[in-house]
Amino acid sequence: MISKLYFGRVNKLNNILITGSTGFIGRRLVKAIDSNIRILSRKDQSIFETIVCDFEKDSIPDNALKDIDTVFHLAGIAHDSSKGNKVSSLYQKVNVNATIDLAELAIRSGVKSFIFVSSVKAGGSSALGQCLCEKNQEEPKDIYGKTKREAELKLLKLGKGSGMNITIIRPSLVYGPEAKGNLKLLFSGINKGWFPPLPKTNNKKSMIHVDDLVRAILLIAEDSRANGEVFIATDGSPYSSSEIYDLMSLAAGKPIKKWRVPKLFFNMVASLSPGIKYKLDKLMSNDCYSSEKLEKLGFKSKKTLKEMNETIF
Repeated sequence: MISKLYFGRVNKLNNILITGSTGFIGRRLVKAIDSNIRILSRKDQSIFETIVCDFEKDSIPDNALKDIDTVFHLAGIAHDSSKGNKVSSLYQKVNVNATIDLAELAIRSGVKSFIFVSSVKAGGSSALGQCLCEKNQEEPKDIYGKTKREAELKLLKLGKGSGMNITIIRPSLVYGPEAKGNLKLLFSGINKGWFPPLPKTNNKKSMIHVDDLVRAILLIAEDSRANGEVFIATDGSPYSSSEIYDLMSLAAGKPIKKWRVPKLFFNMVASLSPGIKYKLDKLMSNDCYSSEKLEKLGFKSKKTLKEMNETIF
């Protein structure tokens, strides 16, 4: 069963397998589920039945999905994609090959429902002033987005006529306690006082709180209308990079600064190295997406960055 904390009612999912259970999203998903859980993980998780398997080097055991009804597949490579060309084979092996191997095994094992947690990057990035939906998407720009998109297309093809429901969810930028990556770096810089105020560039970035994302994942797992579909998940309130900076300042107990550092300064800093440029480009890029399709299933976010009153990291 699914925890009443998330829906206020008892759900009917049982015999669940989760990959990526030790990640930022996976840990929150595990906490939300009251049902019998089996974990597919690189290391043994003592409190759960665990099938030990490293997607980077191991084949998935044939018995991994025995008696499993629902699979939540969250595991994947999501490292700094600025170095993607150097490790493209690893992205391909984990994000694509392992995903399809798991889905094929799920079909052979009689699994009823397979939920793939992808990324909005699979649908490309939006231009300034544009907000992408599932039908209005661009080509993925980096190896991460490309491999996620390839996995999506192959999964949807597998699902047709297989008898197993396959649903894909594309989270936007996920925040919340214990978040990592650029958001953590930004918050740390603000908290310690070394990251200057971001300029107002009129860009928009879609985000979603990790607990709302978990609610969305569980919602599509139970709704038969989600079969064979792709859903974007956001909190419905896109933010500019400068708004994100200000809201994180408030969360860190810092006053909002009235002055801004011009974008020219960040351009100069970005020229110091490809790695810095990549991180700053991501921070100030336009990444706006619509979750209208998911909302038509009944999803509504309960949290926004503007209402945040908890520790972010």
